[in-house]
Amino acid sequence: MASSPSPGSRFHEVQELLAAYAAHTYAFTDTSEAPGPALSAYLRIASADPQRAATAVHQLDDILRTGLFSPEIADEVELFPKIEPSSGRSVEDCLRIIREHLVRQLQSSAKESRTLPQTAWECRERFPELNQFLGAYFHQDFSDEYTSYSEAVDDYLSGASEADLDQLLRDITELLTMATTGRDLKQTASNLGMDVSPPPGVGLRQWLNDVAEIVSRRQKK
Repeated sequence: MASSPSPGSRFHEVQELLAAYAAHTYAFTDTSEAPGPALSAYLRIASADPQRAATAVHQLDDILRTGLFSPEIADEVELFPKIEPSSGRSVEDCLRIIREHLVRQLQSSAKESRTLPQTAWECRERFPELNQFLGAYFHQDFSDEYTSYSEAVDDYLSGASEADLDQLLRDITELLTMATTGRDLKQTASNLGMDVSPPPGVGLRQWLNDVAEIVSRRQKK
């Protein structure tokens, strides 16, 4: 598994972009006419933060200008997830197609996508702090580490910054707005790392609302 990129690395955003492919099928499936599922997920995320798309374009230009297999950037390229090119194309061809779609999005006046994330990678990117909260505290070993849900929530709160709490509230609010069915909500929570059911007698939507209320009260103290 490729390591997470450092924000200061030369191609950090391209590495994040390629992680969307690694989380899907490890293959480029895009055409000039239409992005595949992995690139579509990245484009939805980038629509909420156009600077990411602009950074990716700049870094792709750097890679293509320097040469993907140039010794100058070999150490950084080695960190990229190994994505397979589509039949008849080189990796560079695939990167050029990605660039085309990114430029189109940057030139488009379309508003940010408000659709529910469709891949695990997209869920983690869209709801970063909720991913931290659910994945780090409500994983498959939850019962070995905590005696109750409240204990796990308190453990999270004890180490969370104000910025973390603000982001968690935004993530919960946005998810509950976007996930209109219980099935969608459960699937997204699973994609975010939640491997346990909510407390007995409490639905997932209600539990997340309860968590949001606890966080809000904590911020007011």
